[in-house]
Amino acid sequence: MHQYIGGGLRTGSSGVVHHVTNPADGTTVTDLVLGDERDADQAVAAARAAYPEWSRAAPVERSAALHRLAGILDQRAREFAETESRQAGKPIRLTTGFDVPGTVDNTAFFAGAARHLEGRACAEYSGDHTSAIRREPIGVVASIAPWNYPLQMAAWKILPAVAAGNTIVLKPAEITPLTALMFAQACTDAGIPDGVVNVVTGRGPVAGEALLAHPDVRMVSFTGSTPVGRRVMEIASRTVKRVHLELGGKAPFVVFDDADLEAAVHGAVAGSLINTGQDCTAATRAYVHRSRFEEFVAGVADLYASVKLGDPMDPATDLGPLVSHKQRDSVAGFVERARTHGAEIVVGGQAPGGGLAAGAYYRPTLVTGAAQDSEIVQDEVFGPVLAVLPFDTDDEAFTLANDTPYGLAASAWTRDHHRALRAVREIAAGCVWINDHIPIISEMPHGGYKASGFGKDMSSYSFEEYTQVKHAMHDITGVARKPWHRTIFEL
Repeated sequence: MHQYIGGGLRTGSSGVVHHVTNPADGTTVTDLVLGDERDADQAVAAARAAYPEWSRAAPVERSAALHRLAGILDQRAREFAETESRQAGKPIRLTTGFDVPGTVDNTAFFAGAARHLEGRACAEYSGDHTSAIRREPIGVVASIAPWNYPLQMAAWKILPAVAAGNTIVLKPAEITPLTALMFAQACTDAGIPDGVVNVVTGRGPVAGEALLAHPDVRMVSFTGSTPVGRRVMEIASRTVKRVHLELGGKAPFVVFDDADLEAAVHGAVAGSLINTGQDCTAATRAYVHRSRFEEFVAGVADLYASVKLGDPMDPATDLGPLVSHKQRDSVAGFVERARTHGAEIVVGGQAPGGGLAAGAYYRPTLVTGAAQDSEIVQDEVFGPVLAVLPFDTDDEAFTLANDTPYGLAASAWTRDHHRALRAVREIAAGCVWINDHIPIISEMPHGGYKASGFGKDMSSYSFEEYTQVKHAMHDITGVARKPWHRTIFEL
């Protein structure tokens, strides 16, 4: 039973059985019957039925429920972490140190933010009327979450939506649905009313597109690849839904000649290998001043070679498998094509053998000598691969950093305050880190420029996506015959 609709688990209607597989060894974690259009309809109906009561609940009520949810998630942290590691291949150090505590913190943040939805003070702008602004929920939200951060992305979708008074149907990736279902159950256990949070597990072209096209869904939120994001926009446009997209990334990692090189090397290794590189903000292309290029490459290569691949459940493991053999083969294809076109594979570039051969593992891979317009520099690889290119001037560095369709995140490494400020200004990305790469916090927004999408996750800025503004205007004169009536008929 792997559909969560109206406050309880149900069996999917499609009859199609899907094996949730542990990518570390190919074993089956569980089998589930996928949902289809019928499940999507039932979930939207449940969300629509729950909307009037939830949207009118006092902010303190929604806040209290989310505070209880944060406590439940914290109590069940180990269960969530182990399930996330099994279904996604994440090292247990990552799930216990990042995924789960980050989700608990995000929940606690929105518990507080639910009581601080922004309004505007009343004022008489015309002189004869008092105007006020109401910020209201939108209605039923359909969200589609990716497989790379199953728990965190479920939370990023659900929390701001319900904190603002919406109800939601979430479709997680069918290959990693388990922690989203656990999150929905935790919402019910926290006292969030039945139907406010629903989860439909099914394939994108079936259950996902049914949600996107549903006439009772008023907003869609999608995290995933840019090509699929275009498809989401196309379907949503038919019924004029609000759309929030967090799409692909190709984050530049710019190292200037005055950078602390040890910090930059460590930052590049951590930033490129987090979640086995399956992160849309991961450092994927490093631009290094020519005077520091060889030293940087050597430092990264040494650290890459020391990274330990292994069982995700072993606390000693640094790097787990990719999410599937299909994804591992996709990453390997990028590397082999780069090699064919003259790039040098400094370290890595192959899957390990021995006891890891059954899993979807791929060694950390460092690439030099690729052209700026090459596939491995321009396209999202989504694996443990870093391409490094040299530059000579600051202007060249900024030009190269902006020379992809994406604009989700970037980092610049320098000791020069003025150069750092210029990097923040010049690099077209939703987040620019200075002398670090990857950290995110609940209080600050996450979202992209250009082909990386639009709208924000996390922070109070996310309420801009999940609320709509209403202007209320009150006559304060009590006069029956208004002066402006003269433009229509004589008084």
